[in-house]
Amino acid sequence: MPTYKKKSDFFETEAGVEFKEILRQMAQDKKYKTGPSYSANVDLYPDHLIPFVNKHVDYVRSHPGTDPQHYLANLRLMTRVK
Repeated sequence: MPTYKKKSDFFETEAGVEFKEILRQMAQDKKYKTGPSYSANVDLYPDHLIPFVNKHVDYVRSHPGTDPQHYLANLRLMTRVK
């Protein structure tokens, strides 16, 4: 994924689509701990569980200074089943 200067429309770009696809692949791969997390937003998540992909897309969307490549690299390290 090429380095991309963050903009509000990042997830409509090729790099943003690739970012989401990598998260989906991680969620399906048993080598990573990708279960849902607690969410206090009952309007969007009535069961209080936010899916792995949504959680990380929301984070990158709300932190525009985050480098998506570094974020994914760190996420792989943190969620890898040992």
